[in-house]
Amino acid sequence: MMLLLPMFSLGDNKENVLFEKGNQLYAKAQYQQAAQTYQQILNDGYQSAVIYFNTGNAYYKLDDMASAILYYEKARKLAPNDKDININIQFANLKIADKIEPQPDFFVARWWHNFILVLPANILSIISDLLFLGGFLLLIAYLFAGSLILKKASFFTGIVAILFGIITIFMANRQINYFNSHHQAIIFSNSVIVKGSPDVNAKPLFVMHEGTKVDVNQKNGNWIEIELPNGNSGWITVDNVKDI
Repeated sequence: MMLLLPMFSLGDNKENVLFEKGNQLYAKAQYQQAAQTYQQILNDGYQSAVIYFNTGNAYYKLDDMASAILYYEKARKLAPNDKDININIQFANLKIADKIEPQPDFFVARWWHNFILVLPANILSIISDLLFLGGFLLLIAYLFAGSLILKKASFFTGIVAILFGIITIFMANRQINYFNSHHQAIIFSNSVIVKGSPDVNAKPLFVMHEGTKVDVNQKNGNWIEIELPNGNSGWITVDNVKDI
């Protein structure tokens, strides 16, 4: 229950005031000011899929696709199956230079990702808390039930609720681990030459453009090894990207 308390602590605080201000500025088509207002909330350390999404929308209206995609992707990490977020990412990707076809996932991996990403981790944690609470209340009811039928019903229902609580905790854990192990970034340079090794004089492999999402495999000094959805990889300097 203590884990749930921060979710109800917003009230009429600074974040809510700024959020409403940002929404009003956005409605008036003052997109730059709206983006700056949303950014104030994020700079204070507050994270929310809605705020990331609205920030992305403001940058989309400003035709800053790299920033729009960055904040859409941040929103997707908190709400991986949100249809609006995923659709807007698709629209934004249509406006960038690089059109990269991803390699097809093995169907088992695709099914597993869909399973662990079915709900945001914070929602899964709430569901697990409720399932555990309900399960233990049912087991307490089993101790005091007067009839055999009620005893059986409360006992087995309580056990099932606790088992589902364990499953949702497992799903949330795997989801967080999935995002933590997939270090991704967005290209923020107009164009960047990807090298074959972490060296200025290394052989150039291909050119990437602003707004493209890449996986970051490893870091070597000021260089990072990136990998594209189609499997191509190479090295660029870290100042060309912003982490998701």
